[in-house]
Amino acid sequence: MEHLINKKVKNIEISGIRKFSNMVAGKEGMISLTIGQPDFPTPLHIKEAAKTSIDENFTSYTHNAGELELRKAASQFVHNKYNLSYDPSNEVLVTVGASEAIDVTFRTILDKGVEVILPGPVYPGYEPIIRLCDAIPVYADIRDTSFRFTADVIKKYITEKTRCIVLPYPSNPTGVSLSKEELMEIAALIKGKDIFILADEIYSELLYDQKHVSIAEFLCEQTIVINGLSKSHSMTGWRIGLLFAPAYLSQQIIKVHQYNVTCASSVSQRAALEALTVGINDAEPMRDDYRMRREYVYNRLTSIGLDVVMPDGAFYFFIKVPTTKLNSFDFCLDLVDKVNLAVVPGSAFSALGEGYFRISFAYSMETLEEACNRLEKYMTTYMN
Repeated sequence: MEHLINKKVKNIEISGIRKFSNMVAGKEGMISLTIGQPDFPTPLHIKEAAKTSIDENFTSYTHNAGELELRKAASQFVHNKYNLSYDPSNEVLVTVGASEAIDVTFRTILDKGVEVILPGPVYPGYEPIIRLCDAIPVYADIRDTSFRFTADVIKKYITEKTRCIVLPYPSNPTGVSLSKEELMEIAALIKGKDIFILADEIYSELLYDQKHVSIAEFLCEQTIVINGLSKSHSMTGWRIGLLFAPAYLSQQIIKVHQYNVTCASSVSQRAALEALTVGINDAEPMRDDYRMRREYVYNRLTSIGLDVVMPDGAFYFFIKVPTTKLNSFDFCLDLVDKVNLAVVPGSAFSALGEGYFRISFAYSMETLEEACNRLEKYMTTYMN
């Protein structure tokens, strides 16, 4: 009965990141820099809060939008950190990870045939949902702007069908972010148009040389801010996302969320409350460690002649493939074969990622040192 399966679902590809990671998993002696997951444990006080919630039988459904106390804490968090103001009673939604927040947002604002502008290269999790909504992804080429998704780039792709612009910063896979001035220019370009901004700010607490600024500070009525605790508090498996949007919009999004998941895990919500209050600055020591790793890896990459843009945030380098003889997928397979090093082909991040590969530096310094040694061996042995 396979012919009865929804054709849009059948046409979706498994994420290229996971596909490549799964392909090399279990290979003896392999070093993998493929997965973008913090290598720190969830802070102890957060885990203890979750244990307490279980002991206190806080294991039932919560409000569809999430516990009010948690929504208040989330509202206070983005106010303290990013100068944003959202009413916790009707403008904050707790979701099952940032991924669900993206899903329910697109299903709320997209109609058949409308267009969504994405920077390319970009995280592969947006396009499948856009297509499931019968909308059209439009990739804006940011390769010639050092991966900066600026107003000058965006305006070239706006048409009468544009419904949404996805603004992910700091970016996966490039680590590039946007300055306050660049965000103000984008806000000025979009203000008053029938266009939403989906600002995916999941890496907002992992910015190394500047303070994160949200475009919602300048364009609140047209912006949906997506955030969460996976990266900032090393809570990927807890699946807590946060969605902030003006009430006219959030009160429609919650309908989709309600019928999708009912509510986020009650135990995870209690852990999230601890993270956003007692652990409001938990990201700082992790960020300091990532910063040192970034400097080390950047110096190693450039010393062996690789072409790479220094990331502003997140924990990725997006590196130009050092040969024209191999496409990005075959180059990454060659790294696996020759030096037992797994990285992610740039083609996983749209066609505009072809010719690049991504490495994650969310690994121990020991692992990163050995990975760089293997990459250097590959460059000196097989590229000369």
